[in-house]
Amino acid sequence: VQLVESGGGLVQAGGSLRLSCAASGLTFSTYAMGWFRQAPGKERWFVAAISWNGGSTYYSESVEGRFTISADNAKNTVYLQMNSLKPEGTAVYYCAADNYYSDLIIEKNVDYWGQGTQVTVSS
Repeated sequence: VQLVESGGGLVQAGGSLRLSCAASGLTFSTYAMGWFRQAPGKERWFVAAISWNGGSTYYSESVEGRFTISADNAKNTVYLQMNSLKPEGTAVYYCAADNYYSDLIIEKNVDYWGQGTQVTVSS
């Protein structure tokens, strides 16, 4: 299984970025997908998740209303649209995949991880 993130970069506070995660080696339409982030010196935290059929989404309180997770099963890709970015959003963002949607909010339960993409939000 391979999860490859892209779309990270440097953005000013208030700006937007869209992250992508291309998945291979798994049956994408049967996996729940999600995003975590890890700020310097801190633990990796849940950001957002989407169920295998896209019917359910879940967000951490810190990003609710500003971030949107979506998936394109035809492209085996999950996206994270990030709007109104804040400096505290500076982190490495990781794509995650799991057979169980409920497992995606718990880091230790996640089946597969991407290598991460850096997002830096300047103030």
